[in-house]
Amino acid sequence: MIKLRAIEPEDIDVLYETENDRELWDVGVTTVPYSRDVLRKYILNTSLDVFDDRQVRMMIDNDEGATVGIVDVTNFDVRHQRAELAIVVFDKWRRMGYASEAVRLVLDYCRRVMHLHQLYVVVGNDNIASMRLFDKVGFERIATLKDWIFDGGKYHSVIVFACFF
Repeated sequence: MIKLRAIEPEDIDVLYETENDRELWDVGVTTVPYSRDVLRKYILNTSLDVFDDRQVRMMIDNDEGATVGIVDVTNFDVRHQRAELAIVVFDKWRRMGYASEAVRLVLDYCRRVMHLHQLYVVVGNDNIASMRLFDKVGFERIATLKDWIFDGGKYHSVIVFACFF
């Protein structure tokens, strides 16, 4: 149904829209807009080697060739064999099974290529759709972090999910 592929220079418009979507800022660490030039340099300077970059970003394409989302494996820790997962499926493509398929493919990649022991994800405790996704694909709820994310007005707790290999 989908494939994960490396990021390409042609993805700059998709990245620009995603990285500058203020609704996504509350669930990540971004606090400033990214310019096209910064994103272009990021694309060009990515070695595409997770062991060098300590992260990998992949585009999610459906079987018709449309880019439906982005998946990131970040905070790769070689010593402890763990990394963090982040995924966004664009509004138009949600509730079609793309997220669960992408997570399954990433799990296979993390197990076979990165040789991880653990892949974890941090989900806002009000993000019901994401909690259902990670429950569905076999992640365990391992912790609740109180007041972990500040949205500029108030603090929100998060749930940490993990998949162990």
